[in-house]
Amino acid sequence: MRIVFEPEKGQRVPLYVWASQVAHETIAQLQQIASTPYVVEHVAAMADAHVSQSVAVGTVFATEHTVVPSALGGDLGCGVSAAKITIDKGEIARSALECFVRSLRSVVPTGSNVHRKGVLVPDALFASGLSTRSLEHTRAALAARHLGTLGGGNHFVELDQDADGNLWLLVHSGSRGLGAAIAAHHAKAAGAASLAGLDTRAEDGAAYLADLEWALLFAHENRKLILERAVAVAVDCFGALAIDEGVIDVHHNFVAREHWFGRDLLIHRKGAVAAPVGSFALVPGSMATASYVVEGLGCEASFGSCSHGAGRVMTRREARTRIESRSLKRMMKHVVYPEDLTAQLVEEAPAAYRDIVQVLDDQRDLVKRRRRLEPLAVLKG
Repeated sequence: MRIVFEPEKGQRVPLYVWASQVAHETIAQLQQIASTPYVVEHVAAMADAHVSQSVAVGTVFATEHTVVPSALGGDLGCGVSAAKITIDKGEIARSALECFVRSLRSVVPTGSNVHRKGVLVPDALFASGLSTRSLEHTRAALAARHLGTLGGGNHFVELDQDADGNLWLLVHSGSRGLGAAIAAHHAKAAGAASLAGLDTRAEDGAAYLADLEWALLFAHENRKLILERAVAVAVDCFGALAIDEGVIDVHHNFVAREHWFGRDLLIHRKGAVAAPVGSFALVPGSMATASYVVEGLGCEASFGSCSHGAGRVMTRREARTRIESRSLKRMMKHVVYPEDLTAQLVEEAPAAYRDIVQVLDDQRDLVKRRRRLEPLAVLKG
């Protein structure tokens, strides 16, 4: 970790940077947050930090009474779930992996697709109201169609294998259109100024926190349903199996009230995972590289956080320009994926991401590696 503090550039608090390689543009975005009047203590930049809209992915910062809707992006509660599963067979044939990807596509809508007829929505998702009638109307219209959908970009369902031969299912998705609607509403309420905040002691700030909690719940239920459907597909394609351990589920776009440096603070994490002492978290790699189950070390300097993945080194536009479809096919030769989507998936090619091992080396004071998961099959939108 290195410290960047340049008061002459407007910084009020220092940056603590875990990324061994970080672009100047990323530092500039981090310094913008570090210059705001509401930030306290310092700003932490995770090992996968990179430029994004408004606030860099991998940014963690604290406030006392201010929430900053634009700091989290639109996919509130986005995160990753993982479950270890067992099967009654040894090695899985490639044909069975192809069955898995093909069948999964038929039951989990990807990209902009949604459930045409809707799904059964748990009562818990309607147990509390949202802050405006417009948002409640959006929930009524979209919940059944968006629950259990993957989305596009870097969202995925993946079948992995650990060193002991155990299989793992990973799901990366978020709150879909509902979270985006909530984020847009509260960003507008905060005002047009860059990184405008809301006071949580006032009605609008409290409303944002309440709506955010609902978005986190929806995101969790979304991943839960996708995971259930992935298990059912695995049963059909691989034979009898069962979830072998408790599900790990972590958000990486959220705000939480936590106690740090002797006081209660609002910790904002954009593209960062909470990693308190002894907890398990997930740090995915890319489509053809390993992901990791990690154990948190609760590092105070990072507000008990770690990276949410490998982190991009190319923008999507750069990846489309620099990576050819045939190159992606070579990178993916050992992983089953929807090959008809190769042209659009160059955006998600392994070469567009950091080396996951380097990312974990950079944050060895934040987490311990517990399981290395190698991809066998992946579905992306």
